[in-house]
Amino acid sequence: MIKLDGKNLTIEEVAKVARHMEPVALSEEAYAQIEKSRSYIEAILEGEELHYGINTGFGAFQDVKVSKEDLSQLQINLIRSHSVGVGEPLSTDVVRAMMVTRANALCRGNSGVRLSTVSILINMLNKGVHPVVPSRGSVGASGDLCPLSHIAMSMMGEGKSEFGGEIMDGGTALKKAGIMPLVPAAKEGLALINGTQLMAGIGSLALYDAKNLINIADVAGAMAIEVLLGTDGAFADEISRARPHKGQSETAANLRRILTGSEITKSHRDCGKVQDAYSLRCMPQVHGAARETARFAEEILSVEINSSVDNPLIFPESDMIISGGNFHGAPVAIVLESLALGLQFLSNMSERRIERMVNSHYSSGLPAFLSPHAGLQSGFMIAQYAAAAMVSENKVLCHPACCDTIPTSAGQEDVVSMGSISALKLLKILDHTRKVLAIELLASCEAMEYRKPLKPAPVTGKTYEMIREISPRLTEDRSLSIDIEKVDELLKNEGFISALKK
Repeated sequence: MIKLDGKNLTIEEVAKVARHMEPVALSEEAYAQIEKSRSYIEAILEGEELHYGINTGFGAFQDVKVSKEDLSQLQINLIRSHSVGVGEPLSTDVVRAMMVTRANALCRGNSGVRLSTVSILINMLNKGVHPVVPSRGSVGASGDLCPLSHIAMSMMGEGKSEFGGEIMDGGTALKKAGIMPLVPAAKEGLALINGTQLMAGIGSLALYDAKNLINIADVAGAMAIEVLLGTDGAFADEISRARPHKGQSETAANLRRILTGSEITKSHRDCGKVQDAYSLRCMPQVHGAARETARFAEEILSVEINSSVDNPLIFPESDMIISGGNFHGAPVAIVLESLALGLQFLSNMSERRIERMVNSHYSSGLPAFLSPHAGLQSGFMIAQYAAAAMVSENKVLCHPACCDTIPTSAGQEDVVSMGSISALKLLKILDHTRKVLAIELLASCEAMEYRKPLKPAPVTGKTYEMIREISPRLTEDRSLSIDIEKVDELLKNEGFISALKK
């Protein structure tokens, strides 16, 4: 059970809720904070003063007063009118990540929603009612208005939701789950849809996966060192101390640990070779840079998922309602672009190591393209093409979306972040990088066959065993697509990293 208080949600907890259906509840502190801010809103509504989004229109209609009897309809209209998403739906884990981070933000007591409204969101998470949310429509201006509106629509019993593995009308899904639909009160529609939850939710899940993928890249790189008869001398602690970036030091130490006990590496220790190619020798520097980027991303995203990101914000203790810009996606968008670049460096290095394994000019005696019958059989020739294609696409996707802006809302929102595009690109780059590493690991396992009877290190040996359980040795040409898919799924499995750590 994860208790939300608006301040202490972690990236790991977001992943647990999003992917493992971890139950969620409100803390006692959250109850008090929510009730206090709602009471303040109710008191404000008794007066005549204009407050944006509470008793006025939205965006360019910020100066238009709305009568008290129309305030609920104003929120309903807001949610309906902003639900204009297009494109393929977001995955269930992303939607759940959005829901839990939105609920956590409301717990801070700066949004002015009712306790019953937050409870609907919590109940939907715990009972598995998942709104169908189109992936395109946000420019990261007033946050992710469009995708969050589709979640709010489902809370009202409108739109489409998934429940029990079936897509159905939002009202039917709530009814089957035993949840009463939301009738939004003053301020609530705006509080539900005004925030950065799409980019922060995707960012949290992508970061969680990226941290695992960086470790997998170390393992893949270590296997490549073994099968290509490379040296581990470049990972000496003295080199890292001479350039003391933390990520570099951590990666070098990780590579030394992974290669400990390798008979293959030991067998050519005194061969006289001075240095390896950059894709082997510079792993501490390049993988380390990705580690540092992930660390920066975690710092930013951990703050973001524990922040009030709607507008206006309520501060009952100061007797203030302030219109600001916490919804703007720039802090998140920039760090998601950086994380994408870090992952691209991993995929680029990995593809170059694959090339060295299949190219007999570089492979230290391995058969051309790792083919058991070169010429008659192509072996891993086209597997390297596939890796190259994904790496090339990654390079295109690495162009930062967040440096663009198209003004919206009649120029009121004149500089937007495009953070949702940054997030969606990141997911694709993450997927490509994992698949490239899957190809490298398959190639390394094939190359390992030609280094027998010398034994690999325990960690790389365990990796070889787990991959061989799902992908046998290449004795004749076959479609490797299925093998790549199987290893890709293995790398998604948290048990894979856990096994290697043990």
